Amino acid sequence: MAETEAQDDLQARVQQIGRDAGAERVACCMFDYHTRQWWDVDGDEWYHAASTIKVPILVGVFGAIHRGHLARESRVHIRNRFLSVASGEPFRVEASRDANSVVPQHLGRTMKVDELCFHMIVTSSNLATNLLVDLVGLDDLRASVRELGIDGVELERGVEDNAAFDAGISNRVTARGMVKTLRHIEEGTAFSVEASARMLEIMHEQEFRSGIPAGVPEGARVANKTGEISTVAHDAAIVYLPGRKPYAITVLTEWQPGSSGRHDTIARISRAVYNHLMAAGKTNA
Repeated sequence: MAETEAQDDLQARVQQIGRDAGAERVACCMFDYHTRQWWDVDGDEWYHAASTIKVPILVGVFGAIHRGHLARESRVHIRNRFLSVASGEPFRVEASRDANSVVPQHLGRTMKVDELCFHMIVTSSNLATNLLVDLVGLDDLRASVRELGIDGVELERGVEDNAAFDAGISNRVTARGMVKTLRHIEEGTAFSVEASARMLEIMHEQEFRSGIPAGVPEGARVANKTGEISTVAHDAAIVYLPGRKPYAITVLTEWQPGSSGRHDTIARISRAVYNHLMAAGKTNA
């Protein structure tokens, strides 16, 4: 089968998986380092970012470190009080909505920037995220993303800023924008080889593995970041397989509130992409 036909079949397969699961929308983008080829389904469609925005925030923090504005070992006072970008009113991160318990245990004390980066990604700590956003500032975080030439990412606020959400201010990403972000990390071009390597090391420690990682064989190594709220479920990853170069992939999905099967749907799309790449490899062998 010609490569274009195989890609068309993959596109149809991904769309069918979404329809079968009852998803409102599905987008997927992949860059394969083995073939140097892009592929996507609605890769430029915008979605509420949920916690996938934490990857661009991570990049922005390391951009600030690269510029000498702070260091990985810098100490940050741990507090749970933030100001809404919409109203200026204070709000708190709800403990029941934060997947992390380590950072709240340090309230009133300090933690290192590198520790907060770790918990923001690995356990998706919302408290760590907002502390880093406040520390660096939205303008500087956005400047780092722009400096790398990444489009498809709109960083407008921290997390759990309900007043901003009600005002229509939310972080947004496209599947292609997330893959571009991942590529800078994988290729060592996110400000420096050392910074990129540390970001990748953190992402490899990810604890949430029911999406893209669940769709590839156990022998694969996956550096990923998930994101989920009431209406969306996403995953963005770099997948490393034995005997071939890696590929970067992002799956974005939108749902009716209360819908089930979200993680399984992402895993099935991940498996479809993996099967496509394996089949293409056999054809080209």
